[in-house]
Amino acid sequence: MSGEHPTRREIMRPVQLLGLAFVAAIFSGVITLVSMGAFQALPRESVERAVVVALIVAGIAFIATLVIIALLMLAVDPAQVSKRVDRPVLYPDESETPDDSASGSSPRR
Repeated sequence: MSGEHPTRREIMRPVQLLGLAFVAAIFSGVITLVSMGAFQALPRESVERAVVVALIVAGIAFIATLVIIALLMLAVDPAQVSKRVDRPVLYPDESETPDDSASGSSPRR
């Protein structure tokens, strides 16, 4: 592993988050086009309807992805934004030790 660990600010760059939302929108739009048969030999009205629905679905996916990412970013403590990430985030701190009652060494009454 390299000696450089990225900060949370470097991990959560706005351009990358917008790119992720854009990719999710393109993916959902293409899936909608394929599932509605826009690439088959259908009447022009059906293809136009499929394109309109795909654009609507892509817009909804873009906005929903942005809102979900923004809400998840609110869960991060601002004091931790400048800290270096050098271990998995969900693991407990090394300074935390389990309680004796949780380990089962003392009998319950």
